[in-house]
Amino acid sequence: MLLPPGPVFMQVKPVSNANRPTILLATTNAGKAREFNELLREAPARFPGLKDLNITQDVEETGATFAENALLKAVTYAKLSGVWTLAEDSGIEVDALNGAPGVYSRRFASPNATDEENVTLLLQKMKGVSWGNRSARFRSAISIASPEGQHWTVEGILDGIVTTARHGAGGFGYDPIFWLPDRGKTTAELSMAEKNQVSHRGKAAAQAVKLLQRLVLEGVLH
Repeated sequence: MLLPPGPVFMQVKPVSNANRPTILLATTNAGKAREFNELLREAPARFPGLKDLNITQDVEETGATFAENALLKAVTYAKLSGVWTLAEDSGIEVDALNGAPGVYSRRFASPNATDEENVTLLLQKMKGVSWGNRSARFRSAISIASPEGQHWTVEGILDGIVTTARHGAGGFGYDPIFWLPDRGKTTAELSMAEKNQVSHRGKAAAQAVKLLQRLVLEGVLH
């Protein structure tokens, strides 16, 4: 379920890492893992990865939305690992392509496509499209699930424009061709700190941190 609007969340008092609840960070994407290490720093939990728990199984993303895929991964890995799990699904929606690639962002060019191949294909499909019709958005959905089946989902969105060529060497995925008009840069040209402040993943993660703080305060997560 999507987290409903609520009151301002209280801050959780800092606790030692050893006493923090364990939440599996269910991603094999190195770029996402790096960003989450920063985005979840204020969360009252520690976040081992799939490799840390010796989990090699992959979960097929069969959902029709980012939220469905995130929830599918969170619930599956929580049951598989026996610990609380945080999973995310995200991608780019391009208006001129009727929302594509959407949930197929990671495998746009092929099932095992590289970031470079996906970006190249998107630029090809957008060739000849005027600047005024190149609007797009990054969308992120984060789900948190317990082994018993409880679950919550939050989402974040970042609007922008698909460029006609790559700019910047930072980030990953479609960052080199996602232009932010108010910044005059692509997300690949932002520093990690700048990107985390404005990104779709940063917005979703901020909500996830507040949700985890609330769950700890209420004794649901311990």
